[in-house]
Amino acid sequence: MTGRITVEEHAQGIAAMLAPLRERRGVETLPLLDARGRLVASSIPSPIDLPPFRNSQMDGFAVRAAEVAEVPASLPIVGEVAAAPGEPPALAPGTVTRIMTGAPIPAGADAVVPVEDTTVDAGTVTILRSRAAGAFVREAGSDLAAGAVLLGDGVLLESRHLAALAASGLTEVEVQQRVRVAVISTGSELVAPGQPLGAGEIPDSNGVALQAAVVATGADVVFASRVRDDVERLRAAFDDAIAAGAEVLLTSGGVSMGEHEVVRELLEPLGAWVGAVAMQPGGPQATAHYRGLPVIGFPGNPVSSQLSFALFVAPVLREIAGLPPAAREQRRLAASVTSILGRRQYLRGRRLPDGRVELVGGPGSHLVAALAAADVLVSVPDAVVELAAGDLVEVLGL
Repeated sequence: MTGRITVEEHAQGIAAMLAPLRERRGVETLPLLDARGRLVASSIPSPIDLPPFRNSQMDGFAVRAAEVAEVPASLPIVGEVAAAPGEPPALAPGTVTRIMTGAPIPAGADAVVPVEDTTVDAGTVTILRSRAAGAFVREAGSDLAAGAVLLGDGVLLESRHLAALAASGLTEVEVQQRVRVAVISTGSELVAPGQPLGAGEIPDSNGVALQAAVVATGADVVFASRVRDDVERLRAAFDDAIAAGAEVLLTSGGVSMGEHEVVRELLEPLGAWVGAVAMQPGGPQATAHYRGLPVIGFPGNPVSSQLSFALFVAPVLREIAGLPPAAREQRRLAASVTSILGRRQYLRGRRLPDGRVELVGGPGSHLVAALAAADVLVSVPDAVVELAAGDLVEVLGL
């Protein structure tokens, strides 16, 4: 592990490594209620007119516009049309039909007079305000004609899009498949969260955090495992990840220069890059291919692992899933900061209502409670050793 590469160099390397994932997205068909947050695989035409028939925009009276051109005009009410199945009787000349919002317009009628523009007395309505032909009538296909494109290729589906699909009578939609990710946390000291702790044991927070982070970026976790510091067990877990269909494998731990660094021991003979990035926390990093599977190795310290994912992998997965990049903005420091020359420091921070940002906890890579209390990362450039209160800094949303 000689020398250090920059944050930008490592980010570019991982982006290039994962670039093929953008080109080989498959297609799957999902029920509408399972499709929110997914990308439309190809343009979708509407199979029907929207709306599918002429209907009323208002509660009121269906009329012949010419018969109410001069007001007041009094006409008999001959029926009522509700928003219900069936076709209403045609409107006879010299009459009106009471009509409800969304109800089909009777043949012969060409306008709707809202109820507030009328008075009713013993079966007769008096029209107080004239309406031109077409007033308050929703024509079939006026929203979208049958066969026209309802949703284009690559639309990120939200509830409004699903509503349009349902209104067109569709019950399912073809979407791009998500990236399939495997997560493996390494370390003989790790136990499942909630399990009683023996001497020297700690709960595995990395496995939980990385899986949740993967899902938040619009990808799927297809395999997850916790592996002791044993190279052959780790190799078997890698093979299991491939068998599960993973397209990229994330590991935490085992990439430093100490003993029992199992990720390094497994991958270096295969040509892996195991080195250091000029950042704190999160310096030790690794990239490799194992049987054609891209492998990205993060440090084992929980904060380092989570920050590494947010900086290097999340941007790629979010782009593939059609999600916007994490928010970046400039804010002023609420207090002074010192840093290490030559290292990009990512401090945990919290946005204040007055527009400033305050630091939360210290720079340690084990401070998971401080990270949980933060909502941004405060980026301190590698050439900066001190910032004063009030100085502008870049903050990255968590």
